[in-house]
Amino acid sequence: MKDLINVTAHHGVGRKVEIALQMGIFTTIGEDLVSLIADGLAAEGATPLHMTSHITAGQGFKGRTEEIRSGIRKGALKAGIELLTDEGNVEDSHDDGDGPNIFGTATSVVDAELQLKSARVKAGDFIVAMPASGFHANGFSLVLQILAEQELELNRNYDFTQSLGEVLLTPSEIYTLDCLALIKAQQENIRLFSHITDGGIADNTARVIPDGLTAIYDRSTWSLPREMKFLADLGSVPQADLERRWNAGIGMSAIVDPSVADLIIRSLAARGMKAWIAGKVEKAAEKGAPRAYLTSEYK
Repeated sequence: MKDLINVTAHHGVGRKVEIALQMGIFTTIGEDLVSLIADGLAAEGATPLHMTSHITAGQGFKGRTEEIRSGIRKGALKAGIELLTDEGNVEDSHDDGDGPNIFGTATSVVDAELQLKSARVKAGDFIVAMPASGFHANGFSLVLQILAEQELELNRNYDFTQSLGEVLLTPSEIYTLDCLALIKAQQENIRLFSHITDGGIADNTARVIPDGLTAIYDRSTWSLPREMKFLADLGSVPQADLERRWNAGIGMSAIVDPSVADLIIRSLAARGMKAWIAGKVEKAAEKGAPRAYLTSEYK
């Protein structure tokens, strides 16, 4: 690398931990932690190098921390990132029965010339979307609100093949190696990525779109995940709120040169990652127009 830049990321899992506590299942939230950190770095074109984790838990919980560590190790393997502290770095909390809170920090590197920036985006570029595996680790304040208001039972299956709690604890998809592989093979044609986390599809995409352009997602190219529709219908959540709080079925978007969009979709499929053309970047219709929005209706 000619001009090495170090990029770091720090994250916690947030209120998804409350579902894990209610279910007594802690083997998946470690993967959510790795996804939030490593995927965010890869979206900038940076290669994650190493990660540390930190768990705060009361004495009454400490026997379960190995379950969290197992998820962190599994996620790190999927992301190709080295764990510097596999033991989890556990500390006492003030409450003996309290826990867990988990956080992680990772360091990555990128060549300044290859860093993915908004200036690379052009009118006519295509949006290639990669599906979310569920709620990931965002929007759980709204999830918990609906669970409480509708008196839903996490151990019931409702219309799912698993219990509702297990559905909600589905670990976040990890896109790190897929993104890095695309950059390596198509560096000139990958404009940038948008990691869909807090704020949903439009807000996260808008952050990487330059002035004068608009990214338009076509909802008719994918279906709203069943679990999101289920909770939204029960909680009478307006579509605008749903799309602002949850990922609506897309976990990572790649903005690419249209000439390679089909090749990128085939390349991802060969890696086991489904993808599709979900929209297009256009010149903004007027000054002050939104930098990203969704149109049409879901399948």
